[in-house]
Amino acid sequence: MIPFSVLDLAPVTEGSNATQAFANTLDLARHAERLGYQRYWLAEHHNMPGIASAATAVLIGHVAGGTQKIRVGAGGIMLPNHAPLQVAEQFGTLASLYPGRIDLGLGRAPGTDQPTARALRRYFDSADAFPNDVNELLNYFEPAVPGQAVRAVPGAGVDVPVWLLGSSLFSARLSATMGLPFAFASHFAPDAMDEALALYRRDFQPSARLAKPYAMLGVNVVAAASDDDARRLFTTQQQSFINLRRGRPGLIPPPIDDIETYWTPTEKFGVERALACAVVGDANTVKQGLVEFIARHQPDELMVTANVFEHAARCRSFEIAAQVRNSLASE
Repeated sequence: MIPFSVLDLAPVTEGSNATQAFANTLDLARHAERLGYQRYWLAEHHNMPGIASAATAVLIGHVAGGTQKIRVGAGGIMLPNHAPLQVAEQFGTLASLYPGRIDLGLGRAPGTDQPTARALRRYFDSADAFPNDVNELLNYFEPAVPGQAVRAVPGAGVDVPVWLLGSSLFSARLSATMGLPFAFASHFAPDAMDEALALYRRDFQPSARLAKPYAMLGVNVVAAASDDDARRLFTTQQQSFINLRRGRPGLIPPPIDDIETYWTPTEKFGVERALACAVVGDANTVKQGLVEFIARHQPDELMVTANVFEHAARCRSFEIAAQVRNSLASE
């Protein structure tokens, strides 16, 4: 059976705060480790009240230090917001502290709005320079050579697996050209998934980092004791998407009994399209949904995410997903 991994945004729920979000993140990471998840990734977002993972490298260090063996990484670092040298130093430091456990996923979006991008002292225009920035960053992880004017300390010669993330053909093509593993953001932007996967696998060029294509797909999995319970939990994610599209991102809301009273028909269409890669239900429903998803897309790995309001219910959702994984592996 293919590996399952976890994507976490360190959600800040209504009535809570960042301190509690960080405690929940570490608790979930330890839970995921016990359940046999392959890796635990955190994503960079800025100026989002409901997402506490803005200082992504810092939070990765917190999670890695509080776990024993699960891989911990960024899904991802939004490279246009950073100088490549700084990223190399940060992840060189993390990989030196936790050898063999740190991943670096890179995205070319700012992960925020334009005013915040300017406040970060970087500009979304720099996304056009993304391929050059990736090359520069990869070079900093190579062993330093005599006379090298600028080196990452630590970082040079440190083993840090680098992934490219994306929701378009651009990142698929770049991943293939550079011979890097590719993670597609199908959990919130699935429209180009099939075409991007086909392009990546067709055009992949082996590199010193990766001999053959390796594609990971994001999928929303919200599991509970019954289909009805799971659908109710999923309304938290649906509301969050609607709030974002209304220009009112806020803290993560509790679930509601009837999502139809919350969205307009146009909003419903947009959210259901964005969250098309979602498997919501009890263990049997989740198993059927994942079997179909895996059979259709043939991912090398699944990145599971679940924006569930109550921490205990969120942990239970990942537990059911792991049980489904184990069931599939035994068949």
